[in-house]
Amino acid sequence: MRETALVYLDRSGGLQKFVHDCKRYNDSKQSYAVYRFVISINPSDIAELDATLGNCILHSPMQAARIFQSVCFIAIKTLSLIEQLQTEAQVSVLLKPTHLPPLPSYVLSLSAFPFNYTSERFYVSEGIVIAMGTVTKYTQGARFLCTEETCPLSEGFRYIRVHLPGATESATVRNDFVCSLCSSPLQEDMKFRVLGDKQIVEMIDAKVLNTLKGYSNDKSHVRIQAFTVFLR
Repeated sequence: MRETALVYLDRSGGLQKFVHDCKRYNDSKQSYAVYRFVISINPSDIAELDATLGNCILHSPMQAARIFQSVCFIAIKTLSLIEQLQTEAQVSVLLKPTHLPPLPSYVLSLSAFPFNYTSERFYVSEGIVIAMGTVTKYTQGARFLCTEETCPLSEGFRYIRVHLPGATESATVRNDFVCSLCSSPLQEDMKFRVLGDKQIVEMIDAKVLNTLKGYSNDKSHVRIQAFTVFLR
């Protein structure tokens, strides 16, 4: 699947964009703990190249992101694109699908029962924005070091924590992480923290318009509830 991912990046122009992003990082005088890459993908085109990888992207996007992460790391090392990069954990890949299959199972509707949305995969959701919060910062990535000076992991980039979709802020940055080698506490190296923008949006299903217009659907009671969306 790694070979297919590389072939797709080359054919779709994603590889050229990736090399350009690497050059921007390499030319920067700033030191990074995490190098973040947003890769646009067309699931249908990938499925034609490799059905297994296409299915992985649609139904296990986090696993697919790790495949592209490995491909990007190998490319960076092979082509010497970012000199200061040390470990694969420093490469953060966000897969951005151009579209999803036009099938009901890929549509997230909070007005339909039952709510069988237990898989961590891509969905399309449409609604009406009724409220928007202010733009705030969140931690995209952080570097941790072992506090035991004699431990080999008290330096380098072994402990890199990257925010994953659906995770809380405390899953990325906390003060109770311990070293897997010596069990000493880990301490964040603040100068390598990577911040991003996030915004909280309140949405409501578009079907509420029919209720507000007074349309009758033979139901004696109608309950309307908003849902929260985190934009990162």
